[in-house]
Parts: sequence; structure tokens; C-alpha cells
Amino acid sequence: MLRIDRSVVRQWLIAAAATSVAGVWAAPAQANFPACIANLKSAAINAGISRAVVSQALDIAAPDEKVLRLSKVQPEFKTPIWDYLGFLVDEQRVADGQAQMRRYDSVLRAAERQFGVDRHVIAAVWGVETDFGREAGDNFLPHALATLVCEGGRRQDFWRGELFAALKLVDRGDLQLNKLYGSWAGAFGQTQFIPTTYQRLAVDFDGDGRRDLVSSVPDALGSTANYLKRAGWKTGEPWLVEVKVPAGYKGPTGRRNKAGIAEWSSRGVVRADGRPLSGAGQAGLLLPAGVNGPGFLVFRNFDAIYSYNQAESYALAISHLADRLAGYPPLRTPWPTDDPGLTRAQRLELQKLLLARGYNIGTADGKIGPVTRDAIKDVERQVGMPETGRAGTKVYRALGGR
Repeated sequence: MLRIDRSVVRQWLIAAAATSVAGVWAAPAQANFPACIANLKSAAINAGISRAVVSQALDIAAPDEKVLRLSKVQPEFKTPIWDYLGFLVDEQRVADGQAQMRRYDSVLRAAERQFGVDRHVIAAVWGVETDFGREAGDNFLPHALATLVCEGGRRQDFWRGELFAALKLVDRGDLQLNKLYGSWAGAFGQTQFIPTTYQRLAVDFDGDGRRDLVSSVPDALGSTANYLKRAGWKTGEPWLVEVKVPAGYKGPTGRRNKAGIAEWSSRGVVRADGRPLSGAGQAGLLLPAGVNGPGFLVFRNFDAIYSYNQAESYALAISHLADRLAGYPPLRTPWPTDDPGLTRAQRLELQKLLLARGYNIGTADGKIGPVTRDAIKDVERQVGMPETGRAGTKVYRALGGR
């Protein structure tokens, strides 16, 4: 299973999977770190990993405070869905994605033929996960995972398993050790697989004898298609349709509350452009901003996308980006807010405006972290707005953004 905290998505969602309590070895969270590393090295060698790889990976391991901090932090506030999608599905990402689809057209079409997964969805996963390879993470996985085993305090068997899986990928020859960089939680590569998922589902799609999801775009795209196929993707079926519900709708909602298209029509649900629903298949209804915002009928293929990260907002971002890459328009129904979220370009401009006002927020990079949020709160206080720290349209315009 893939983890939520990775590249762009990790800025918005942190989710915990179930704690594993099985296993033949686990170090106490309070153990002396060097002793814990020594035990880890011995266990890794006993698990069949070469002594040379274990030594190179762990000899100089030290506790990574950033990893520990990120493993304990929860989001400071719930991100509105319009902020989340505004960031992940903006015109820049659509344009970049269409350019990458042209560049890797033959690879994407080959993956579509072999695995039956729509190539626009494959590209959308790539775009949301790492911005098409630009944001894959900068944590050295052996040290990050060893930190979580030896000092994380929970889920030690899980982290140990991911560490050993990563080292086995190196030992097997799929990757060099210096390519094991990714998120604090172990996800890495162009489309952010965790090591055990990499072991199970990565494919050698470029035919060079190795499964390199870090440097080989074909391997990454083919492996993503293989993942979605294994997750239940059905060739030729839809994944999402934008819809509208009747005013005051009080009927069933939820991804799992599936019904036939005729049933949804009988409940007054229509396409977002007002046309009646058509087609076959079972779908659930999502209303992420309530009955006054965009609605979505989501099908089994949406569930396959959901399994990649187990968050409905994430699956909506992938699904909508896939539609945009295929040439469909932006959402027809506006979000029910007078303070829409900002695109990445607007976030970057907002930071530049804060810097111009003398706020010491570091370098403008379009990523809204705690320091930028504190500066936004100060601006909000000065102009008489509620202090939220949120990068929205109102504070952006208050700063002079257009």
C-alpha cells in the first residue's frame, strides 16, 4: 500500500495506517540508537541482504530529527477542497502534463495496451505524486527508516520491513544506494512507491533488466499502470463524472454507497452541464463541499485510484487532472466560497508580495509552510480579516495580487 505523505500531496494529507505488531524483531523506542542500528544491521544480514549493502546504508546512520518531527505532526488546519484541487490541478500542471504526455506518448500508449489503464490517469498520478518527477523527496531512505524503527516509538515492524525491502532492491541490482531518496515515510521514485510495493508491483518496462522507478520514466509509468490494474481497474469504464444534485438534496452519498445510473437519475442527479445521465455501471456520489458545490459520481475505477493513497480528495485530484489532460474543461460548478484557493503561480506571487513587505519567510517557492502562514496571519490581522494563515484569494488581493 502506498503512503499519503509524499511529494506534493504530503503538504496536505498525513494519514496513519494500522500498526503492525507481528514480527520476529523490534527495537524498543527508547533504545540506544547505535545499539539499535547494530541490531538492525545484524537482522538485515540474517534476512539475506549483503553485508556490503547493509554497511554502506547504515554504518553512519544517525537520528534524523526532521523525520521524527514529520512523523508526529498533524495538519495545522483542515484544507478546504478548493484549496487542495486549486493547488494540484492548475493550468500549469495541465500544460506540463500534456507536454509530458506528448514526450512519452509511445510509453503511455504501450502501458495502456498492456495493463488496460487509461494513459491520462497514469500521467495524472505521475503529475500529482511528484510534479512529473520534479518533487520526489530528499530524505535518504535507509537513515529515515532506521530513525523511525529506532526512535519513532510505533509501527517499528512496519518501518523495519520497508527498510529491508529498500535494501533488497539495491542488493538485487534494481537501484543504486544513492538513488534511495524520497519522503520521510519511505515513498520514493517518479510515482512514489514504498519499498514493499516496489518489490511486489514494479515492472521493467524499458527492457533493460532492472526495475528503476527513480530514473526510468517508462518503468515508473508501467509500474503505476500495473498497480492500478492490480487494484481493480476495469478497462474502458469511467472513473468520475461531474454532476449536480437537486436543491436541498438529502439522498445517499459516499464512495461505497453505489447505485446504478438509472437510480441516480431518479434521484434528480444530472450532469454538471444539465444533460441527463447516461451509460452503465455502479457509482457513488461525492459532495466534497456540500450540495451547493460540485458533485461527482465515482465508479470502480475511482476506487482503484483511491487505493493508491486512500484519501478521497487525492483520488478526486487524480481523476480531475486526468480529465483535464484528456482535454475536458475545468469544473463547471464553482466551489461555494467567496475566497477561492490559489494556484501554484499565485502562491508564489503571494510569497513574493510578503517578501516585498519585509516578511522574513525565506525564499519564495510557492509552498505554504508554517512561516508563510504566520506572515499571512499578520496581514489578516492588519486588514481586519479572521486570522487563519490560509493562502486564499482575499489575502492575496489584500497584498496587491491580481
